[in-house]
Amino acid sequence: MELVKLFVGLGNPGKEHLRHRHNIGFMVVDRFGKKHGLTFDRKQSKAKIAEGDVEGRRLVLAKPQTYMNLSGLSVQGLVNKYRLQPSEIMVVCDDMDLPAGKIRIRPGGGSGGHRGLQSIIDALGNRDFPRLRVGIGHPPTTMALNPAIDFVLTEFTREEREIIDEALDRASEALLCVLTEGLQAAMNEFNAG
Repeated sequence: MELVKLFVGLGNPGKEHLRHRHNIGFMVVDRFGKKHGLTFDRKQSKAKIAEGDVEGRRLVLAKPQTYMNLSGLSVQGLVNKYRLQPSEIMVVCDDMDLPAGKIRIRPGGGSGGHRGLQSIIDALGNRDFPRLRVGIGHPPTTMALNPAIDFVLTEFTREEREIIDEALDRASEALLCVLTEGLQAAMNEFNAG
């Protein structure tokens, strides 16, 4: 069994995007890092990096600073730098097809229309990397012009914030399970329901 050694949270850099739905990948790795004493204190391959030991395993957390659509540039650089196989990375991203706060772990697959995932697939030439998707809800039918793009660049509603806060804790627990027990164990435990 190959162990995941790199957790990549997807999002967009800049304070203006900090609490957007699209940045839930950043939020998850931030929560995980905070719980385990890892600090994003340097940059590598166009990403903010936190590196250290968690439960006796060496781990790198990354938040690409390339904007979502170019996430693959950063991930490819990190994979090369740390000499990783695609199966040794875990990408954390938002998913509009899941209800807000629901999480799903998969060992690989397509992008599902997610441009950050597609960028990584294109850069690695491989779609067989684990991902943890966090539901952000679906755009309301009242949104004009380009509902998907507009929606992911909004903040969670007051009603959603408590659900999302719990989801960040649950996703952080899922990442720890991936790290310590492996992908299949995490899928068995966290994909239920």
